[in-house]
Amino acid sequence: MQIIDPRSGKPLTADPTSADAAAPNAEQAPVRPEDVIIELNAGNIQQVLEASMQVPVLMGCYSPSNPSSSTLIAVLEKLVVEYAGAFLLGKLDIEANAEIGGQLGVRAVPDVKLISQGGLVDGFQGALPEKEVREWLNRYFPATGEAPPTPEEQAEEALNAGDTAAAREIYQTLMGQYPEHYAYQVAFARVLVAEGQGNEARAVLDNLPPEERDAAPARGVRASIEFSEQALSPEDIAALGERTDSEAQYQRALRQVADGQYDAGLEALLALMKQDRAYSDDAARKTLLQVFDALGADHPLTVAYRRKLFAMLY
Repeated sequence: MQIIDPRSGKPLTADPTSADAAAPNAEQAPVRPEDVIIELNAGNIQQVLEASMQVPVLMGCYSPSNPSSSTLIAVLEKLVVEYAGAFLLGKLDIEANAEIGGQLGVRAVPDVKLISQGGLVDGFQGALPEKEVREWLNRYFPATGEAPPTPEEQAEEALNAGDTAAAREIYQTLMGQYPEHYAYQVAFARVLVAEGQGNEARAVLDNLPPEERDAAPARGVRASIEFSEQALSPEDIAALGERTDSEAQYQRALRQVADGQYDAGLEALLALMKQDRAYSDDAARKTLLQVFDALGADHPLTVAYRRKLFAMLY
């Protein structure tokens, strides 16, 4: 199906049935923002709805005075170009077009509606982060090639590489853009732990709403803080020398966990359980459970070592 610009009637992309489009090495011009983004108003909205018979239209309802809706619109403007004409983006300023907003049933912004064949297919409300918007879009539109890393992915990559300053900056930006997306505050606390700022991390977690403060992600960060505080310093670990007693094994495992060497630490704790289950009132098993909490229930290491623990116990 050929995608038509509802403003000019000119094609946005080549007709896929044409010989040129079918050529294996045919090069298509990159999609420009002005080709796929339309500012909606009373004069063109009917035309855009008619255009949805040919190409889906993502209608983003926003208010210039609402920072969160403006942030979401910026994300949609980026993604509509990235998806290379798979859909059009219609931006509706409900302050300037209150009557249209009322007809569409928009009660709060941001409000996003997916229109196809002239009808509502799906939608969502609220300023979702880019990663979640991308996941929502992928239900309906195939991703065009390899997607660029999201801010969350960039932050995780930086943190894994030991660049806590870069991770901190990204999460601070995300917290400012999405103040009610508490996962960013939990992730920011995790960065603080990596920087050795356990008290500051606790303060961030303590300021979360109760349901978020007591949820598994926040509990996991608290467990990481405890590991860092309980573990011996690298110098003290080195001073253990060749000791192989249960205390030395436990302290080495705890240090590995505190340093993020979860695989090695879990393996060492499991080995200690096999060797000396009674050590320090079953400390190895209790610490294993704390590490599971820190990693999260779906983490591959949690899944693998829960199975090993279950097999050992039963």
